[in-house]
Amino acid sequence: MKLIESRANPLFKQLYKWQSSAGRRGDPVLLDGINLCESWLTAKGQPTHAIFDLDRIDQPNIRQLIEKLNVEICISMPGSLLRSLTSVDTDQGVLFVVQPKVNTPPLRLKDTVVMLDRIQDPGNVGAILRTCAAAGIKRVLAATGTASLWSPKVLRSGQGAHFALQLHEQVDLIAIAETLEMPLVVTTLDDAQDLFTTTLPTQCAWVFGHEGQGVDEKLASRADIKVKINHELGAIESLNVTAAAAICLFEQRRQSLGTTKT
Repeated sequence: MKLIESRANPLFKQLYKWQSSAGRRGDPVLLDGINLCESWLTAKGQPTHAIFDLDRIDQPNIRQLIEKLNVEICISMPGSLLRSLTSVDTDQGVLFVVQPKVNTPPLRLKDTVVMLDRIQDPGNVGAILRTCAAAGIKRVLAATGTASLWSPKVLRSGQGAHFALQLHEQVDLIAIAETLEMPLVVTTLDDAQDLFTTTLPTQCAWVFGHEGQGVDEKLASRADIKVKINHELGAIESLNVTAAAAICLFEQRRQSLGTTKT
């Protein structure tokens, strides 16, 4: 295993540069922690580089991970160097460097997709990606202004969901909406019908919007269906976007499974 001992090492300098620009579209991404690294390895295969804390490479869980990797991509370094590449206060002694594919949305969308309209909180974005994967959604499109899908906080919140999804960033959602061959379903409080009394289409494009402003008006005006989640009056004004997304996607799933059984 190659050893890096100095910040002057050219590869370390490159790693630090990638860490500093985390989430920038097209750049390699540093995955932090055993869970994310294992998830990448299972779903995508070998990373570009696998970096380990020199003092922890004999820990059983790290040793098991090393045994699954090609030896030529493995690098060790002192913990002090590794910690300067991590985005967490307490690291787990392992980083993967990976190159996510930059996907162009297909010209025709046939299966249910989720569109994120300027959702800014990385925790919200990651949680929605995790919900999408759990609900069987395969593709997510994020508008410009949405938190970077590959930023460290989104990755941690997503818990490996990224690797089960086709992800598209900086997408013009209005342009996509104009070419859809399936219904556009928007969550909004204005002129909307109750989610639980609405017959949802088996395939559609869901739009979940900005935490404070909701879905862009130009996009909402193109909706075929507008839904809202009725809740205890006076208790709260509205649900968090992550909760709303989970309720909507699993209500669609419930209805779809019911249709399939009959």
